[in-house]
Amino acid sequence: MISSRLRSVLVAASLFPLPSSLFPQSPGELVVINGRIYTVDDAHPRAQAMVIRDGKVFFVGDNRGALAIAGPNAQRVDLDGKTVIPGMVDAHVHLVNLGSTLRNVNLVGTKSYDEVIARVVERARVTPAGQWIRGRGWDQNDWADTRFPTNEALSRALPNHPVYLTRVDGHAGLVNAKALALAGVTAKTPDPDGGRFLRDAQGNPTGVLIDRAQNIVSSKIPNATPQELREMTLAAISEANRWGLTGVHDAGEPAEVIDVFVQLAKEGNYHLRNYVMLRADDSVLNRFMAQPPIAVNDRVWVHSIKITADGALGSRGAALLEPYTDDPTNVGLITVPPDRIHQVAARALKAGWQVMVHAIGDRANRLVLDQYEMALKEVPKADHRFRVEHAQILHWDDIPRFAQLGVIPSMQGSHATSDMYWAVNRIGPTRALGAYAWRSLLNTGVVIPNGSDFPVESANPLISFHSFITRQDADNWPAGGWYAEQRTTREEALLSMTMWPAYASFKEKESGSLTPGKFGDFVVLDQDIMTIPVEQILNTRVEMTVLGGRIVYRREVPKT
Repeated sequence: MISSRLRSVLVAASLFPLPSSLFPQSPGELVVINGRIYTVDDAHPRAQAMVIRDGKVFFVGDNRGALAIAGPNAQRVDLDGKTVIPGMVDAHVHLVNLGSTLRNVNLVGTKSYDEVIARVVERARVTPAGQWIRGRGWDQNDWADTRFPTNEALSRALPNHPVYLTRVDGHAGLVNAKALALAGVTAKTPDPDGGRFLRDAQGNPTGVLIDRAQNIVSSKIPNATPQELREMTLAAISEANRWGLTGVHDAGEPAEVIDVFVQLAKEGNYHLRNYVMLRADDSVLNRFMAQPPIAVNDRVWVHSIKITADGALGSRGAALLEPYTDDPTNVGLITVPPDRIHQVAARALKAGWQVMVHAIGDRANRLVLDQYEMALKEVPKADHRFRVEHAQILHWDDIPRFAQLGVIPSMQGSHATSDMYWAVNRIGPTRALGAYAWRSLLNTGVVIPNGSDFPVESANPLISFHSFITRQDADNWPAGGWYAEQRTTREEALLSMTMWPAYASFKEKESGSLTPGKFGDFVVLDQDIMTIPVEQILNTRVEMTVLGGRIVYRREVPKT
């Protein structure tokens, strides 16, 4: 369990209003009253009213106090007893991928390969022949036949369009024959380092591409234009706000996407706080690390780096210490040379940058911790806040090492409750004891910033909140929770979406709690997620999302 001492370090103590000279009254002043406010501030955990002035929290307390200091032009909102929590932050997302998913064929929830093909055929009817058709979200684990598909049926149904369909986890793709032909992939094409072409008995590629094999085909798809990137970004931000998100940690963006983010933020059109991780390509690192870290209008920050060490469990690309239980010849894929992690980590420590490494399997997690340890011996630094993204399958010997090395496990609650139906088949019951091991990690003294990895999972952060405290799905299965000993408390789950992402991005003095002087970011919910029966949590609706005192989403009440 996280100590109260650590929480008190992360949360500013004062709840008294700041001097008015620091926050001159402005027409943008927002006063909320009659709320059930969870501040996530140990010094004043509950309140009734707030004043947001000049984009920051000015006062937290009761109605009388808020109304006494409200300016004559303040916008007033009577919450009528509704619940307020700090703005939720998803600590691991792919923002532009969400925007792309909103434009492309949605394959989430498909229950058969035939249904996947039918959705793509429908899109082909309005797509000129020869143009690429893209989709995302298929998961063979949801089908009656859980084997990876081959592309024969897809190629028959769509002979005239190249088709690229990304698996739900983003670590595998399914392409038709036309796409393989355009990429020049044949039986003679070797598997790339860190990737694999699935093949039939004759060695012919079946159309399923694992991890870095995807790049060989996806590189033939025309890049999105700056205008398309702009539209996808704005669509994704709007979707995030709808679910109560005021911030995200964006896991690995290329330079052209970051340029769009920066421009939108400069224009004042970026209604989200985005802590962006660079893709760890040398050209990208050389460009951005040669200049001061980016900080634009408290909306976009860039001084962290993302590396991918292995694949995903669902596509059997996660790197394991022992073979997969359901594929005894396979131990997964290491997708980056180990020394690369060491080199980038040492460079980042010297330059004052943060490093995050995707690691899902126990072998990948051990490798990352080993490389971090070597880099920290080479360049000692006390408060580096290096992270492991996902940290899904851990060997018991490695669980204490996160706290020992000062490494933050950034984990996604919804991954556990999405994967639990088949995870034991992949890794067996013994290794599953170290899977999504939130309680075991928390007991060592680390924090766990929560997230969704959207569009891998839904952008709704309450799914991961619910998963953290129940380890059950939306139908309350299994009874008591899957490996229930790893559950968290509701208080910890709330911290995992507020203060802990703030700490994991060096923003704990600016955000994460409703404390005077911090960003005026909060969410209004129609139910009290801290007290209602857990079975009702996923029925909770976001009534309002507020960023810096500005309402960026308000739920429309259907007209009767």
